[in-house]
Amino acid sequence: MKMWKKGLTAAALLAMAVTMGACGGNDDAKDSGKGGSDSKEVTITTWNYETTPEFKALFDAFKEKTGITVKQVDIAADDYDTKVTTMLSGGDQTDILTMKNLLSYSNYALKDQLVDLTDHIKDIDTSAAEDTYKMYDIDGKTYAQPYRTDFWVLYYNKKMLEEAGITDVSNMTWDEYEEAAKKISKKDGEVFGAYQHTWRSTIQALAAAQNDANLIDPKYDFMEDYYDRALRMQEDKSQMDFGTAKSTKVTYASQFEGSKAGMMYMGTWYMAGVLNQKKAGATDIDWAIAPIPQKEKGGEITTFGSPTAFAINKNAKNSDGAQQFLDFASSEEGAKILAGVGVVPSFRNDAVNDIYFGLEGMPNDDISKKAFEPDSIKLEFPVDEKGPAIDKILQEEHDLIMVGDSKPADGIKEMESRVKAEE
Repeated sequence: MKMWKKGLTAAALLAMAVTMGACGGNDDAKDSGKGGSDSKEVTITTWNYETTPEFKALFDAFKEKTGITVKQVDIAADDYDTKVTTMLSGGDQTDILTMKNLLSYSNYALKDQLVDLTDHIKDIDTSAAEDTYKMYDIDGKTYAQPYRTDFWVLYYNKKMLEEAGITDVSNMTWDEYEEAAKKISKKDGEVFGAYQHTWRSTIQALAAAQNDANLIDPKYDFMEDYYDRALRMQEDKSQMDFGTAKSTKVTYASQFEGSKAGMMYMGTWYMAGVLNQKKAGATDIDWAIAPIPQKEKGGEITTFGSPTAFAINKNAKNSDGAQQFLDFASSEEGAKILAGVGVVPSFRNDAVNDIYFGLEGMPNDDISKKAFEPDSIKLEFPVDEKGPAIDKILQEEHDLIMVGDSKPADGIKEMESRVKAEE
């Protein structure tokens, strides 16, 4: 992994800790659990278990290695964070909690609901995922062990680009990306050069990453060029317009796999989705990935992303078994299992990468491998106690700009005004 850019300072975290309160002592892992390592079952929160292959792969391999069964407490993805928050507030004793995002992680840690793993982590080899571990540092303490790290790349349809005469996507600028989209588009409203999904992160997180900015700090003028480009691409029909995508609930998978868009920037998690669809015969797309477009030619490749981790519940019944699972999932052994099902692990070395790119149907050309090693991965959204409110504001104003109800400059000013009011 290349360097993650940390979005949260120790001072900010300390302030959050004071605000959110300390609910008890900081007992370490060996003192907090109710059960010993001889227990043959641990429980864990998951989301959409049947359609999230990494969970079953890890759980089955862990049982084979240790004899300990991992029993999932499955929750719908959209309700996950709300449900886990409610469970913990009620004293739930599920052993392992999957940290879907950093915002929830810091919330649970600062409420003293997670086991402090700092001393334990010092005794294990985390070098292959060192930069990802830094994302979980809270004032010198760590309460989770990361197992996967996703970041954004450019997916492209090789046939569509070839037909448009586009031969080099190894280091595209945004201007080149925009011109390529024009060449690929059929102008019939059916085939577009590019697809940009409706999430605000497709503009805001990307703009922040490539301009060394922070979405918590209400100075958002760096977004204007990115919004202007997106609106131009909608206007010339080289990209589906936002209103259509939003109102018809278009899925990014249908656009790319159905060859309705030649290019699409999306997270690395989607690579497994394309592989599975091809294996099932649901698409015949000839695809690959490239580095996400940059502001300038020939410089460092900067993108954004987010890690995912496992943590131990402070009220766990079997904390010893839970710790065994965390060590397994975050190790090279666990990473190889994850890579084998098309998931990008946090622990990355040549052996793990070889497994990942050795999967049947996985693009393993030099450009794809280059895309897999960006120079800098910035955090998608910094952790902050005002984070949920700011996130809501940014999404609302994003929607207004993209449907044309607000000009980019005006929408950005509104974002800044509303976020300042939250301070």
